[in-house]
Amino acid sequence: MKKTFPLKIEGKHPDRLLEATKHEIRKYIKREQNKAKPAGVDFWDFDCRFGSSPATAEVIEFSAITARINAYAAENADSFYLELLAKPGIRKPRAPGDAGPDDGGASEADRMSDA
Repeated sequence: MKKTFPLKIEGKHPDRLLEATKHEIRKYIKREQNKAKPAGVDFWDFDCRFGSSPATAEVIEFSAITARINAYAAENADSFYLELLAKPGIRKPRAPGDAGPDDGGASEADRMSDA
């Protein structure tokens, strides 16, 4: 998806237009993620570029899209450019010493004594 999204259209409320824009982006992401993955691929990742125009767009993290859109809307910008390109992603295995996300670094014996 390479598109310039307007944030101001005469006759449309800016908040509704902003939510419609976010909905369109989420719908595109969901549609891309539901496509069949090639062999050896765990998930669809996205290359993202964001800016006021295609010439000024800079690379951003996928998770920062909504925050950037909200920032542009808060600045009363007329429009923004978003480029989302799907690419295959492969999960990296954890190192043996890394704690899991729900582990919190405590051993099972420590957790049992706290109860």
